[in-house]
Amino acid sequence: MRLPAQKQVWYWTGALFALLVILWTLGNAILPFILGAGVAYLLDPVADRLERLGLSRTLSVVVITLLAILIVVVAVLVVMPVLVRQTTALINTAPEMAERLQQFLMARFPQIFTEGSTLNTALADAAKNVSAKGGQLVSTVLGSVMGVVSMLALIVIVPVVAFYLLLDWDKMVARLDELLPREHAPTIRRLASEIDEALSGFVRGQGLVILILGTFYSLGLGLVGLPFGIAIGVLAASLSFIPYVGVLIGGATAIGVALFSFWGEPIWIAAVIAIFVIGQMVEGNYLQPKIVGGSVGLHPVWLMLALTVFGTLFGFVGLLVAVPLAAGFGVVVRYAVGRYKESALYTGREVPPPPPPPTMIELVPRGTVERERRMAQLSHDRRVAELHHQQELADMLEEHQARMRMRHPGASVSQTAGPPSPAELFREARRNDDDQTEKG
Repeated sequence: MRLPAQKQVWYWTGALFALLVILWTLGNAILPFILGAGVAYLLDPVADRLERLGLSRTLSVVVITLLAILIVVVAVLVVMPVLVRQTTALINTAPEMAERLQQFLMARFPQIFTEGSTLNTALADAAKNVSAKGGQLVSTVLGSVMGVVSMLALIVIVPVVAFYLLLDWDKMVARLDELLPREHAPTIRRLASEIDEALSGFVRGQGLVILILGTFYSLGLGLVGLPFGIAIGVLAASLSFIPYVGVLIGGATAIGVALFSFWGEPIWIAAVIAIFVIGQMVEGNYLQPKIVGGSVGLHPVWLMLALTVFGTLFGFVGLLVAVPLAAGFGVVVRYAVGRYKESALYTGREVPPPPPPPTMIELVPRGTVERERRMAQLSHDRRVAELHHQQELADMLEEHQARMRMRHPGASVSQTAGPPSPAELFREARRNDDDQTEKG
């Protein structure tokens, strides 16, 4: 007997609610494990690529771990101090630049900037607020991040969790696939594949785009000699996942600093503008179409909404899970829309439901209903036995492949021997059973 659809909906709704409760109550405690899982997910394609090149899974993970540690150490020791120093200096210099802008506008438009005018007061207040709140904002953000993500988690727990998850990633995926409800397994696999495609296209692709743009903007502005060039370049690249926002904010900041620093030297101001024009052209015509692609399925507005909502509800943990949950929810919504367009509510043409099974009344020999119950239980037990048998065959196949790798460490399984046939697996299982019987 099939489980009613209404009960299935209630079960999955309860599972989702339990996940949200766990995030709400254990957010800070499970944060290192979420970070580790995210790192393992991002690096799994690299490990698969190294395996295809001939390395073992363990050696591939070790190589990736060493490279990741090297990159993090270089970033922490070289890039982060410069970035923090330039960001702090930019915030401290902002009031002076605002005052210079106010003086320039007052000289050109004296009728607007009269003493006590609304615009004059607004500019003065803005300069004071930037000076007072800017440094506080930087210290608060850095302090909260370091408070939530402790140094122990960054240095020890996250790399260890990422290492072990990356080592057994394919096995964990296979085990999760075994736990899927058999009736809905094909649909869940298809939705999971679409979610993975969306996340791969956005997180990995957009991360690569941000890295390329950040390097280009920082090097370009640094070669021009613009003060705070690295901080402005990183700011513009970090906001590039929202179309035109990164180039507008970063470009406006860079041009403002260029006007403040290179006044009277229009060639350098033009060079700063050219850097952002070239960056926008490369991003729009090559980086976004080639790396991220057009079928990601994560609209910028939807992404900002998810980040805002989950960040407000669950804090820093919510920001980490916002993108995966947004991608998953988007895929589920598209699937639901597709089902809606196939339903009678959309087409206006209802297909008659199949006739309900007839109600059985004990007018036949007594025990008919009980016999049906026994048959249903027997069918259930038979299906469970089939699934267990399939799992045993899969485990024996994996054991056989591991044995072949131990016998021939320099070659893959396909080079040493083909996969065993079901008959060979069955004979091996019988031999194991006979050995256990003789020992008993």
